[in-house]
Amino acid sequence: MFSGIDEVDWASMEHAYGPADDVPGLLRGLASADPAEREGALDGMYGAVHHQGDVYACTLACIPFLFELVVDPAVQDRGSIVELLTSIGGIDLDEDDEDEIDEEEIEGAANYAMAAAAVTAGAGVFFALLADDDQGVRVSAPLALATLHGHPARVLAVLRERLAVEPDEEVRLALVEAAGRVALRHRPLTDQIADWLSRLAVEARPPGLRLAALAQLARCAPQALPGDVVRVVAGLLRQLRSEPAAADPGPRPAEALGEPEPAAVEERAAPVTLVGQLRSLSAEESAGRAAPWTADLLRTLHVGLDDRVAERTALLTDQLCSPDRWQRIDAVRMSSGLIRAWRGSYGELVRLVGEQLGADEPRLAEAASHVLEELFGLAAPAADALAARVAADPGAWVKEWASGPPGLGSAVKALSRLGDPRVVPALAAALERPEVPHDVGFAIGYLGAAARPLAGALRRRLAEVGLDEGAYDRASPLLAGLTALRAGEAAPEVLRVLRGAPEYRGEWLRTAALRALGAFGPAAHCAVPELRALIRRPGTAAATEAAEALWAVDGDAGAVLPVLIEGLQADHAHERRSAASALGRLGAQAAVTAPRLRALLRHEELWLRVDAAIALWEVSGRAEESVPVLLAAWETNRHVRVRVAECLARMGAAGAGSDAARVLHAELASVRRHNAMDGGYGSHDTYEDEKLLALCRRALMGNSGKGPTT
Repeated sequence: MFSGIDEVDWASMEHAYGPADDVPGLLRGLASADPAEREGALDGMYGAVHHQGDVYACTLACIPFLFELVVDPAVQDRGSIVELLTSIGGIDLDEDDEDEIDEEEIEGAANYAMAAAAVTAGAGVFFALLADDDQGVRVSAPLALATLHGHPARVLAVLRERLAVEPDEEVRLALVEAAGRVALRHRPLTDQIADWLSRLAVEARPPGLRLAALAQLARCAPQALPGDVVRVVAGLLRQLRSEPAAADPGPRPAEALGEPEPAAVEERAAPVTLVGQLRSLSAEESAGRAAPWTADLLRTLHVGLDDRVAERTALLTDQLCSPDRWQRIDAVRMSSGLIRAWRGSYGELVRLVGEQLGADEPRLAEAASHVLEELFGLAAPAADALAARVAADPGAWVKEWASGPPGLGSAVKALSRLGDPRVVPALAAALERPEVPHDVGFAIGYLGAAARPLAGALRRRLAEVGLDEGAYDRASPLLAGLTALRAGEAAPEVLRVLRGAPEYRGEWLRTAALRALGAFGPAAHCAVPELRALIRRPGTAAATEAAEALWAVDGDAGAVLPVLIEGLQADHAHERRSAASALGRLGAQAAVTAPRLRALLRHEELWLRVDAAIALWEVSGRAEESVPVLLAAWETNRHVRVRVAECLARMGAAGAGSDAARVLHAELASVRRHNAMDGGYGSHDTYEDEKLLALCRRALMGNSGKGPTT
């Protein structure tokens, strides 16, 4: 084995972390008899040689040696090496991708193409591995064939033949998944594969195999799913939960005495490698489950059902009523993904998620509270369950972290985001802690008048903040809370912070203090001299922020207009945006700035164009110049839509048959959330999309009665 490995000039190549002269050691480590060494070598291959899916020259040089490893029955963990080869050779560059490649990426694209060619050329070895004695190899080989082999019809025939004789359930599921992959990659075979999967789904087969067939049908041919797919899947889940769970080995005798044996301690030590950590998490997640692969099959099914929201909701609702806590945990987690990406009617589903807050299983209750935390107003059907959870567990009101400041517990945040006054005692307790949770101010912001009793504590804690390098971290949550409450009585304490902001993060702290004073309005009159002093340096971000606060406190347009006009010419676009937004709040008193704002409608920065268009309408009262700019931005960048819809709702510009009405109706007709992302999400995505929908409806109802800000 490894013939010629020392003849390769590894030192002349590089991987993600420098020279590739360590690669021969990694390859040899994959063949080691020591499990820890094998794991470390695999971690190194993914971490450096195939870092985040990249293919380097050294990655290409590894391919022949990886093939030597997978065909040698003496090598252990060969299934992991098959997966590594599948990843290296399985990157497809379609025509659209190729059109987007720039010159710097040409070399990388060439490496991907050479890797695909090299692994595909050797992919025939995976046929023999379908019958390998190692179960891990048999699990990995089907997907390798489906992804890499150049003759899909032959691959499909072999997969079907193997399914008839394969004794292991997990391998059978892998064979079915591989067939789905073939269908996705080779569309001429889709109908044939869909017909086979349909027969698997209805024949007298084990429930896991039938569920796998339905999941792959959803991926490659959703139109072929049975009309009653929810009923069928619910029945399969009932069958699966009737099967015995994996046996719990129970404690060792030494453990029962409270004295773990050294070997036991070593076994439970935290894995050092990323590969080891992932394996450990997977093992922990699978422990005690009758069918640990069920969650993956259901996720695949949901991805395939895509925008069939009603069916997906019905399926999750059924799962949440299951006596099997694992099926409920899976349903809670998948409910989050569904609601975050798709618009629908979720009242009953959310209520059932709320019921899980009282579960004896900590992972289930915790998962439910995290889902509800992201739902904001949509969590209303679970409000009573959240309130009960918060009242029953004061120890979870605040979470401490190994690094970073403490934060509110997820149930407290969820109840706060509903504006429910039953959360006030938890927030009051949080304000009495030595270190105030970093997010307490934001939570207060959702409560409105219900949180007014907290103003005194916020003010007192702000007065105690030392104005040293840690001032921003300690003061910012308090300032956010006072800003939300418009607690003008705290103006002296805020003014102290504004005057004494330290150099470290001082700009951030001054910004937070100025926003608070602006929110207080005339009640912060004691700050006027300080604000007037700050506007004497026009063209700076601080001057713009101070001018905005001064306008809110004193209403002196003559003093702030020159500062904001200067701000429109700042070097940075975000400073120009701040100035434009502030001018908009002056309304007609800033009408003289209309030509300057009009000039910004052609600026290259989209967000500046939007803010200038809104401000132009606010200072001039004329919508005809602003609306086309706003609608063009709407089509260009989905993330600007909430801001645009808010303006359209105030304008009353969405009359029947107008371009604005057409755009708003199209948004309301979409089932997918406007900010849904594949492979990522933000904690406020659902909130922002629901806000957008409400603004669209308000805009279409006609003029709200509010004209431009005056």
